[in-house]
Amino acid sequence: MSTQYYIYMAIIYVFVFLFGACVGSFLNVCIYRLPKEESLIKRNSHCMTCGTEIKRRDLIPIVSWCLLRGKCRACGAKISPRYTVVEALNALLWVFVAYKSDVLIHPVRFILMALLFSALIVVFFMDWDTQLISTYVVIFIAIIAIPYMIITPTVPIYSHIIGAFVVSIPLLIIELASKGKAMGRGDVYLMAACGLFLGIQGILVALAVALITGSIAGLIIKYKTENSVFAFGPWLSLGVAVAALYSRQIGDWYLAFTGLSETVA
Repeated sequence: MSTQYYIYMAIIYVFVFLFGACVGSFLNVCIYRLPKEESLIKRNSHCMTCGTEIKRRDLIPIVSWCLLRGKCRACGAKISPRYTVVEALNALLWVFVAYKSDVLIHPVRFILMALLFSALIVVFFMDWDTQLISTYVVIFIAIIAIPYMIITPTVPIYSHIIGAFVVSIPLLIIELASKGKAMGRGDVYLMAACGLFLGIQGILVALAVALITGSIAGLIIKYKTENSVFAFGPWLSLGVAVAALYSRQIGDWYLAFTGLSETVA
C-alpha cells in the first residue's frame, strides 16, 4: 500500500480518537447520573465539591484534566482521574475497533461496534460503583443490535435471536433460584441484549470470559476485603468486549484444543 494510504488512515484514526474522547466525556455523565435517575442534558457539568458549573474551556476531554492538574479551578478540590481514564479508554477502544472492523470498508459496522463498546464502558463503571445496570443502556444495546445483525452476513439472524436467550435464560433461573443473591436481574437483561448483538457463539464466549475473569476478581476481592459480594456486570462487559472482537478465533481455538474441530467439520 502507498504512503498516502497510511497517512490517510492515520488522519482517520486521529479523528476517531478525538471524537471517541468527546463521547467518553458524555459517558462520564451517564455513569454518574443514570443511577441517580438524573437528566443527562438539563444540568451542565459541575464540580462535585463546590457545585460550581464547569466552564467550556475546562471541558476539553483528557486535556483539561491534565492542564488543571486534576483540580477544580474554582475550589481546588481534587477531580478523580477516572474521568480522564474513561475518556481515554473510550477513545482508544474506538480506534482499535476502527482498525479491527476496517472502518473504510465497513463504516456502519464500525459505528455500531463503537457504540456497543461505549455502552459496555458505562455498564462496567456504573455496576462497579453501584451494583446497578441501567435499563436504558441495555435497551440501547438491544436497539443497535438490530441493524448490526442485519449487516453481518457471517452470523445468521437466527443465531442472534437464539443468542438473546441461550445465556440469559440460565442466568435468569439462577437469579430466581437465589432470589437475586447470586445474580442480578440487570445481568440477565444485559446478556440478553448482548446475545442479540453477538449471536450464539459470541455470547457463549462472552460468558466464558466473564466467568474466568469474574472468578479471579472475586477471589482477589474476597482475599482483600473478606467480602464475597461483588458486581458481576463489569466482567460480563469485559467478556462481551472480548467476544465482539475475537469470538471466532476463540471458538476455533477451543474446537482445535478439544479435538472437536474435526467432528464439527
